[in-house]
Amino acid sequence: MEDHNSAHLSEPASPAASVASAEIAAEFAALTIEEKEQRRAEWSQELARVEEEINTLRTVLASKTRHASDLKRKLGITVWKELTDDVNQGVKNLKESHVYQSMEQSVGSISKAVHEAPLFQRTESVLKTTGEKTASVFGSITSGITTKFSQMKNSESMRSIEASVGSAYENVKVSYEQNNFLCQSHAALGRVAKWRN
Repeated sequence: MEDHNSAHLSEPASPAASVASAEIAAEFAALTIEEKEQRRAEWSQELARVEEEINTLRTVLASKTRHASDLKRKLGITVWKELTDDVNQGVKNLKESHVYQSMEQSVGSISKAVHEAPLFQRTESVLKTTGEKTASVFGSITSGITTKFSQMKNSESMRSIEASVGSAYENVKVSYEQNNFLCQSHAALGRVAKWRN
C-alpha cells in the first residue's frame, strides 16, 4: 500500500527540499520498528485532522462566498460590473507596460509617415467628404442600436441571464480558489507522506 501511495506523490520542488527529505528519511530509518509504527500512527492522526480542517475550510469558504454574493447583489454590484472592472484593470496594466508603450511609439511613427505622404492626403480628403455624407446615416443607426441594447439590458430576461452568469462566474472563482488551495495542500501532504517512507 505504501509503494502505491508513494508512486502518486510529487517530487520535492527544490534541491533544498530533496536534501531535507533525505535527512528526514535517514532519521526515520534509524528508528526502531515500534517507533516507526508510533510515528506513522501520529502522522495518520495528524493527516485525518488536517483533512477535516480542509473540509471545514471548504464549507466556510463556500458559505462566505454565498454571503459575499448576497451582499454584492444587495449593493447592486453585478457580475458584469466585476468582469468589466477586471477587464479595465487588465487593459490599464497592459497600457502601462513597457512593451505596449514602445509599440505605441512605433505605431505613432508609422502613422505620422503615412499621414505626411501625398497619396494619403488626397485619399483623406475624398474619404472625409464621403464620411461626412454617411455620418448622419450611421449616427441614426447607432442611436437605434444603443436604445435597443439599453432596453434589452433592463429587461427581466437579461437580469435572469445576468444572475445565472453571475452564479456561474462565482462558482468558477470559488472552484479555482479551492483547487489552488488543494494543490498547495496536496504538495504539503506529499512531502509529509514522503517523509514517512
